[in-house]
Amino acid sequence: MKILALFTSLFLLVAGVNAQSYEEWIEKSFDDLEKNDLAAAEVSLQNALKQEPAHPNNFALLTNLGTVQRQLGKAQEALLSYSAALNRIPANKNLLETRASLYVELGDNEKAINDFTTILHLEPDDQEVLYYRGLLYLEEDNLLLAEEDFAHILEVNDKTVKGRLGYALMEKKRGNYDESEKIYNFLISKRPRDWSLYEGRADLYYQMGKNARAMADIHKIFAESKPSAFLYVLRGKIKLAQYEKEAAMKDFAKAVEMGYDAQKLRELMGSEE
Repeated sequence: MKILALFTSLFLLVAGVNAQSYEEWIEKSFDDLEKNDLAAAEVSLQNALKQEPAHPNNFALLTNLGTVQRQLGKAQEALLSYSAALNRIPANKNLLETRASLYVELGDNEKAINDFTTILHLEPDDQEVLYYRGLLYLEEDNLLLAEEDFAHILEVNDKTVKGRLGYALMEKKRGNYDESEKIYNFLISKRPRDWSLYEGRADLYYQMGKNARAMADIHKIFAESKPSAFLYVLRGKIKLAQYEKEAAMKDFAKAVEMGYDAQKLRELMGSEE
């Protein structure tokens, strides 16, 4: 009798789950997210999609599912969800940008560039997308295409910071440090509270061997803003160059704690030796 009661309870439980409607699963996913229960939200969204796989609003559910999976650290699953959503609405700019950023996280710059290029076919003068695609071209050492994107930004808006910042990064990549420094100095004179500019110039000074100037910019950021993980890495490299190994290791540990890729840091330190 106990076994029969157990089977009956399980049957009723499963029947209750299956009886939930598409709308109820969506509502449950909202409740799950409000409780910050991402794992439950993922299941709720998946059940809603199973309930009505052809529903015209499923692109939104797939997008939400991808974001939840990304937050759960399930990058490949998130990629599949975003791609499924894009199969339904292939010209959605926000979703293309979201997938592109995930491709960057996964180290697949080529596919990220493809998504940004798709956006630029739709909106050729989008300055943000031109800038991010230009940065990816820089990472891929395609300086010609990077310059085309940064030049396009300046054609659209000659007062833009991003276009000039792109050129500063490009000249730094080319080893034209003096030219890059001039651009950083100009931008900082116009935007003295833009801490990303000080961070970029500090990295430039480090590459130029001007560690005192680099540390001056770093100290300013630490004193007046919130330093990034990259800035801890940069300060650690300078300290290491100054034979302050213990202090450098603390900075590297803090960078990893803040989310800096530990393997990337090991590779970086190996290249510095």
